[in-house]
Amino acid sequence: MPGWAGQGGRQRRAFAVGGPLLVSAALMLVAAWRTTGFLSDLLLNLGASVVLAAISYVIFDPLFEEARKARVQEHLSFDQQAFVTRLHRSGRRVRILDTWTILLEQRHREDTLTAIRTALGNGAQVQLLLLDPDCTAAQQRSEELERQRVDVPRQIRTNLRHLAAFTDALDSRLRQRLQVRLYDASPSIQLYQWDGRALISFFPIGKLSFNVPQLEVDMDSPWGGFVHARFEELWEHEQATLDLERYWSVTVTLRHEDSDVVEVRVPYATVDGQHYVDCRRFRVTGLVTMRAALPPRSPGAAPAVFTLAEPSDGDHPPVAAVKRHFDQKYGHGDGEREIYRLVPPPGSPRPPAPRDAHGR
Repeated sequence: MPGWAGQGGRQRRAFAVGGPLLVSAALMLVAAWRTTGFLSDLLLNLGASVVLAAISYVIFDPLFEEARKARVQEHLSFDQQAFVTRLHRSGRRVRILDTWTILLEQRHREDTLTAIRTALGNGAQVQLLLLDPDCTAAQQRSEELERQRVDVPRQIRTNLRHLAAFTDALDSRLRQRLQVRLYDASPSIQLYQWDGRALISFFPIGKLSFNVPQLEVDMDSPWGGFVHARFEELWEHEQATLDLERYWSVTVTLRHEDSDVVEVRVPYATVDGQHYVDCRRFRVTGLVTMRAALPPRSPGAAPAVFTLAEPSDGDHPPVAAVKRHFDQKYGHGDGEREIYRLVPPPGSPRPPAPRDAHGR
């Protein structure tokens, strides 16, 4: 019964069910006292039975409820269609914790996004937490899945590209209920939650997590409490998470000599520790510098000043790899990208290097 949750819900349910039963029993007993003969005996017996039923309900219902919550159902693999169906009925909370989600691959994408829109319309808070494609853990997961020929960073970037387009298409009322963040840590648990139930699994070595057994649990059970705590730990960790807006673009301030000229948001990419921006929105002429906070993981990070350098074939990483990274993140371009590498001026501190899979 999704309308009841936790100890407070059980108490309200006990009052809602046991209260009317006790009132009915009291009325029967009063009526039995005021009447005589067969009707009096009938009402007396019925009233006593109802009192016993109410007391039994109050005593045994919590036990049955705890037994139900402790029950774990095992599924042989992740059933995408079944989860999408559950999304349509969700009205309180939807949570997804994964590296990338198969639900946003081409054959499931339209149905999944429609179901998410329905859940948002039902009033649900939808939270997606995916692995940062630029972190070391994403590359390590790709190496684990080498035999499966899965490029994990590319899969995540494709997910995020479709989520960004979907978010932009939502009206403001629904958009505020949808949150997408990226985490920079070793993936350990896969979570797909709809209201008070969830599917959980762990990441096997060399196998896709969708093709291993899934445990369906109640979120009020010890299993549910464990994965809830893990999700909250990642979600609330400012240094380990990055929201979709800051992943998608970065705010930069163009400077000429020592004066700020204009502040704009531009597409960017980080490849092998080097930062690149797409300057097609403005023309780079003369001696122009740029102030930006990169990487943009910490909202309050102090911005650094960079000069702009055109990538060349002799750079590391090569130009082709940088363009391929932009294509994976933003989709295949129309050939009009103007990509520049951000170079700290001599004597400036180096930008922070990407952290490893443990967030160091």
